Amino acid sequence: MARVKGGPTTRQRRKKVIKQAKGYFGTKSTHFKKAKEQVMKSLAYAYRDRKQRKRDFRKLWIQRINASTREYDLSYSQFMNGLHKANIEVNRKMLSELAINNPTEFKVLVEESKKALKN
Repeated sequence: MARVKGGPTTRQRRKKVIKQAKGYFGTKSTHFKKAKEQVMKSLAYAYRDRKQRKRDFRKLWIQRINASTREYDLSYSQFMNGLHKANIEVNRKMLSELAINNPTEFKVLVEESKKALKN
C-alpha cells in the first residue's frame, strides 16, 4: 500500500490557525507554533470572559444605582431592601438605566423605597 502524504491537509490546517492569529503581535501572527499557542490561549480567554462579562455588567449597574441613591441619602442595600419590601420588582439593569436617563422616575422609586422602609 502506498504511503499517504498529508501535505495539502496540513497546510490547510496551518493556514486556518494563521488566519485566526491575524493581527497578533510579532511572530504570534506568522509562525505556526507560536500562533497556535496564542490562538488556543485567546479562545480560552474568550470563553472565560463571556462568563465574566455578565458579572462585570452587574457590578457596573450596582455602582450606578448606588451613586444615584446616595444623592437621596440612601445606600444601595437600603434602597434594594425598600424595593423588595414595597414589592417592586425591577431588575438592576433597568434601575441603572432609569437612574441615568430618567432621574425623576428614579426619584419616585427612591421615595417608594423610603416609604416601605419606614413601615
